[in-house]
Amino acid sequence: MNETLKRAISGAIYIILLITSILYSTQSFLLLFGVFLLIATVEYCSLMKIKKTIPFLTAALIYFLFYKITSATNGLFYTLKFSKPFDLLVLGITLLVFIKCIIFLYENNTNPINLFSKYIYLIGYIILPFVIITKIPFGKAGYNPKILISIFILIWTNDTFAYIVGKTIGKNKLFERISPKKTIEGFIGGVIFAVIASYLISKYYIHIAEGKTFIWIIIALIVGVFGTIGDLIESKFKRVAGVKDSGNIMPGHGGVLDRLDSVIFVAPIIFTFYQILNYVS
Repeated sequence: MNETLKRAISGAIYIILLITSILYSTQSFLLLFGVFLLIATVEYCSLMKIKKTIPFLTAALIYFLFYKITSATNGLFYTLKFSKPFDLLVLGITLLVFIKCIIFLYENNTNPINLFSKYIYLIGYIILPFVIITKIPFGKAGYNPKILISIFILIWTNDTFAYIVGKTIGKNKLFERISPKKTIEGFIGGVIFAVIASYLISKYYIHIAEGKTFIWIIIALIVGVFGTIGDLIESKFKRVAGVKDSGNIMPGHGGVLDRLDSVIFVAPIIFTFYQILNYVS
């Protein structure tokens, strides 16, 4: 089969599965991202060359306990209050590990990662961000799948136009040591089109009040900046591991980490932004 056709088919299946699961029910949404988490954990272990059993069971146990808690409370567990100890704990650990990830990104070496850091990244870069992703669509009014779908649309818009603009007029490398094809022009183009998409989403899909469209514009900026950082960090992990893709579950696209590297890094920042908005209001 032609490589382009294979890539198109696997990409379409991924998008249809993702959107259908998010829209169908909270159970299908939580189940899909639980499966994504387990696959991502296996891929991460392969990249880091660590045994998979304990990380896999740890990820499964944390997500299962999280699922049972949320199911038992009929979704009230998802109320977005900055004072919640659980939210503070998860956000705090995740953001600290994200800082470590950014430091790792800028380290000018490809030396093997020590075992302790590998497990720190596993918790704060893989497992906890997936827990946060599943909190994003829930608010005081309950489950709103449009929120997460809109974030994915912004990520896809940013990635697509960053590629198109970079390919067309890109001259200045963004981070050549890690990702030679990314350009500053492409990065700026992706952010601009994500902002445009965010305005259209907020007005015609989310139907947010006119005076609050700035919320989704800020989310678009978060997507553009932190989505790019997330992509670069995953590229650094792959460079250290000496591989092109994190996995091969999606022909032409790589693994789950290759597809979700942006949202893994974006979701905790957006969730933090939600908490700030809620605290201020």
